Amino acid sequence: MKNLRMSLLCLCITLTGLYGSAQSTSELVREPDYNKPKLFAALPENIIINVADIDAMLTRQTGETVSFPLDNIRGISFTGTIVSAASKYNNTIVSTVIKSDNFNGARLNLVRGVKEDGTVVYEGRIISFQHGDAYLLRKDGDRLVFVKKGFYDLVNE
Repeated sequence: MKNLRMSLLCLCITLTGLYGSAQSTSELVREPDYNKPKLFAALPENIIINVADIDAMLTRQTGETVSFPLDNIRGISFTGTIVSAASKYNNTIVSTVIKSDNFNGARLNLVRGVKEDGTVVYEGRIISFQHGDAYLLRKDGDRLVFVKKGFYDLVNE
């Protein structure tokens, strides 16, 4: 009787291992699609941003239509509607999200933070999940610059 139980237990474990779907990763892991179209192909690799323009966007309210200048020489701006505006911790962290009207599916995220020592820090990105490129806000010396990046340099799927 013990041999029959042990044989059935081994059979159940073997069948569970062979036909179990816990090891299937087809729905959990998506391979990167490096063939996504480029949304910002017409724009330069680096875009110098005026801090006053960022601060102006951070004072706006949800639902407002805004225009954020990207390239003053060519007259290109990021136009859209503010879909989120938040302020936390007595305005030490202020953020806004703008949904684009002229860059299909893109969102502009801007954040201003004030450190304990009073230093002001800016973060931001322009990204679209349907496209293969994005911009990331970086500090370059004493100025702020949007630097063009690949979508998968910023996002892991």
